[in-house]
Amino acid sequence: MSIWLSVLVQTPAHAALGPLLTYRSATQLAVGTLVRVPLGKRETLGVVWGDDEQQGTGEMDSDKVRDIADVFDTVAPLGPAWQQLVRFAAQYYQRSLGEVALAALPPQLRDLTPQQMQGKARRSKRALTEAAPAATATADKGVAADTAHFYPPALTAEQSTVVEHIATAQGPFLLFGATGSGKTEVYLHCVQSLLERDPSAQALVMVPEINLTPQLEARFRARFAPLLGAQAVVSLHSGMTNPQRLAAWLAAHEGRARIVLGTRMAVFASMPHLKFIVVDEEHDPSYKSSEGARYSARDLAVYRGKLQGAKVLLGSATPSLESWHHSRPAAEGGRYLRLHMPARVGAEVVALPLVRRVDMNHQPRNAVFSLPLLQAIRDRVARGEQSMVFLNRRGYAPVLHCTDCGWKSECAHCSAFRVFHKVDRTLRCHHCGFTERVPRACPSCGNIDITPMGRGTEQIEEQLEALLADIRRPNSISDAFPEGEPVRVARIDADTTRLKGSLQAQLAAVHAGDVDVLVGTQMIAKGHDFRRITLVAAVNPDGALFSSDFRAPERLFSLLLQAAGRAGRDAALGERSEVWIQTFQPAHPLYAALKQYDYPAFASSQLQERAQAGMPPFSFQALVRAEARSQEAAQAFLNAASANARSDMASWDGWHEVLAQVTLYSAVPMAIARVANVERAQMLVESPSRAALQEFLSGWHGVLHATRAQPECKGLIRWAIDVDPLAI
Repeated sequence: MSIWLSVLVQTPAHAALGPLLTYRSATQLAVGTLVRVPLGKRETLGVVWGDDEQQGTGEMDSDKVRDIADVFDTVAPLGPAWQQLVRFAAQYYQRSLGEVALAALPPQLRDLTPQQMQGKARRSKRALTEAAPAATATADKGVAADTAHFYPPALTAEQSTVVEHIATAQGPFLLFGATGSGKTEVYLHCVQSLLERDPSAQALVMVPEINLTPQLEARFRARFAPLLGAQAVVSLHSGMTNPQRLAAWLAAHEGRARIVLGTRMAVFASMPHLKFIVVDEEHDPSYKSSEGARYSARDLAVYRGKLQGAKVLLGSATPSLESWHHSRPAAEGGRYLRLHMPARVGAEVVALPLVRRVDMNHQPRNAVFSLPLLQAIRDRVARGEQSMVFLNRRGYAPVLHCTDCGWKSECAHCSAFRVFHKVDRTLRCHHCGFTERVPRACPSCGNIDITPMGRGTEQIEEQLEALLADIRRPNSISDAFPEGEPVRVARIDADTTRLKGSLQAQLAAVHAGDVDVLVGTQMIAKGHDFRRITLVAAVNPDGALFSSDFRAPERLFSLLLQAAGRAGRDAALGERSEVWIQTFQPAHPLYAALKQYDYPAFASSQLQERAQAGMPPFSFQALVRAEARSQEAAQAFLNAASANARSDMASWDGWHEVLAQVTLYSAVPMAIARVANVERAQMLVESPSRAALQEFLSGWHGVLHATRAQPECKGLIRWAIDVDPLAI
């Protein structure tokens, strides 16, 4: 008797074949078993998702059912909790089940046979053991050489209270802690307590960006590797090689890895004994995927905690307004239990930096740095302290333009400008990557006087070097940069950290004192423990105040507060630490709240505005995005799908009430309407009810598929649904 099995394979949401295909097996295989199956002329990776003990007597022709090619019998089946997580993610984010499930597995699995996998599994254990000391040593280069970071310090009263709440309540928890308040030590202590209570338990610790994992991994390895072994702590992120990711995934899947550190992809790691989840900097938009299945790792972490009975701890100095809205102090109750740590950690109470607002309306026209700020930076250099200048725009200038004819450095393939990079004299599109040498004269009129418009980090670095060229360094703690040398200005952004290991090397130079002024983008604004920085300056933050995106003020406040948190982290230097905000809108309520470090007041004001406007978290949204060869075709598809929803779905039994709760807006071009010669449009779908929105989207899928086949949508390339979008 042959056994027919349903196997999950990776197919896109619009494929004619479903994600579940039927294959024949000579033996019974457990649900969750990894297999290789024939698909067309190739073999592909699949996951057994069900069984059907038929012998070809059903409706399906047994001659057309193909045999499973091979079985990964050395890899334990994926557990029911993992399967349910994938099932929920696919359903909620409106994606194919196979697309979510197979994308959550290590890429190298798709290319290996079970026989190759058997050898890989043996080697991965040895590789993890050998790689652990090297990884820790590499990570240590970017962390201040302070042994207090790597030995359990005594908890403060605030930390002890928080740890006690986490131990006695179920959660989920929202840890609202000031920058420098010791949130990471709370994470370490909670994980250590868990592992002491349950020898087989596993913990997942997530960070928003890859560049934050090395220093976090160093701290966790130093704390737990001596106790649990070299394989106890592994990382999972896209910056790892495929063999490294496979080895780490296997260690987590088999329970050898007790602690998994990673970015958003780690939320899908197979961890059968998961008991504790940390989402650090939970507000960060990097937790929301922007490609493929557009899932929120933060929200899936909360769901996974409920699914597996694991405690979930969300941490941030500036929680997302959604999390803040759903959280309440312990005495009041709420979806999340809010825990507060307002004080910084140090040998004594460490004061938060003083926030100074500089009215640029009173400064010389086109001035990059106000005179008071420049003097403050010079004073820091004279005292041997460090300064950080923050501008969230890389390159030398956003635009190159001609003053005679008005020509601008537009990208030929995108509805965006190419950024001027002076270092290599190129015009580079940050959307499609199209790069050209800077022209000698205006391509339109021949004028040789083409000039940069706006500022990027390259220009800030260059101007600071010129403005500080007349002063010399005082006696330095670093032998590599002795007394009397010119002031060193360093830049950290996506352009200077392209090479492997370059970010760690640059951070190590900052920690060692070899840098006087650090210039950078948001890469340096969060998560880093710079002990000698006493001044942080935001050069041009006003743009987000007038953005069409209703979330822009929330992101700006968060980014500025995170940047401010890099200053004064050393108690000895905390009293004279400052944050300078250069703005043309000094009286704006956002800056007033920032000056007082009053996130609750800012959050209350923003939530009140959103409630009046009916915006999230008081409503629920989805975006349908379409890409086509012309803007007309993209919008035609979306508008036709909207019209078909109102006409076709209204006739379905019981759907009138659902449609009454859903609003479909007209299709519009996206903010960047063309990327790589592909036109993009979007349509907003909104509802006051999450359940109604989900029910509508599920039913609308068939309408969208049918609409795609209509003649007026001939130029359509692809479409996708983004549930709970972060940018509109």
